Amino acid sequence: MTLNGRNALVTGGTRGIGRAIVLALAEAGANVVTCYRQESDAVDLLRKELAVTAGEHHVLKADVGEQAELAEFVRAAAAHLGTVDIVVHNAGAITHVPFDKLSLEGWNRVVDTNLTAAFQLTQEVIPALSESASIIYVGSKVAMVGVPMRAHYTAAKAGMVGLARSLSKELGARGIRVNVVAPGIIDTSDPDRMPPEEYNAMQERLDAYRKRVPLGRLGRSEDIAAAVLFLSGDGAAFINGETLNVDGGM
Repeated sequence: MTLNGRNALVTGGTRGIGRAIVLALAEAGANVVTCYRQESDAVDLLRKELAVTAGEHHVLKADVGEQAELAEFVRAAAAHLGTVDIVVHNAGAITHVPFDKLSLEGWNRVVDTNLTAAFQLTQEVIPALSESASIIYVGSKVAMVGVPMRAHYTAAKAGMVGLARSLSKELGARGIRVNVVAPGIIDTSDPDRMPPEEYNAMQERLDAYRKRVPLGRLGRSEDIAAAVLFLSGDGAAFINGETLNVDGGM
C-alpha cells in the first residue's frame, strides 16, 4: 500500500502503538506530523528514524489533554502540511482506580485526553481536511466489554465509537470517513527500555491474557498500525463509521 504525497497528523506518536503508526505511514510515503507530551529518548529516536525516511516529517511537543496546546499543535501541523488527508487520534491516558475512589480530576484527565481531545482535534482540523480525508480514532476493545477499575477509560473509548458514528454521517457528504480501530491486548513491553523486574512482572501478567486469545498470541503495535494504514488508503474508501476490532478473536 502506498500513500505517496498524502499528509498525516497523528497524536501521541512516539511510543508503542503511536510510534508504529507514525513509522508505517511514513514508510508508505505519507508526510507525517506527530506530537509528544514530554521529552524522552523515545522522542529523540523517532526523530532520527523519520530523518532517514523519505518525506517531510515533524515531531512537535503538545499535551493533547490541554485544549490550548492541542489547538496550537493542529495549527502548526496544518502550517507544515497544508491540506491534511489522514488524521489519527492515538494519544491517550489510563489509570487503574476503583470507581468509589475515582476523583473528578482523575476522571477528567482520562476522558479529556482520550475523548474530548478526539472531539477538539477533529473540530480544529476540519478546515484543513481534504475532500477524501480519513479520520481514525484509536479506541479499545474494552469499550464493548468493560474492565474493572477503568470506568473512566472505558467510558471514553465507548464515547469514541458514538462520536465516529455520528461524524461519519455528518462529514460523509464531503467524502470524509471516520472510523475506529479498537485494539485488544497489545504487548508494548520493551526489555531494552524497562527495568528487568518490571519487564518480568509485565510478562507474567501478559501470559495470562495470551491464553485467552484464540490466535495464541498477543497483539503487536504493528498489527494496529497495519489496520490504520488500511483505513487510511483507497482500499477502505467505502468503509465509514465502523469499528475495526484488532484483538485476535478474543
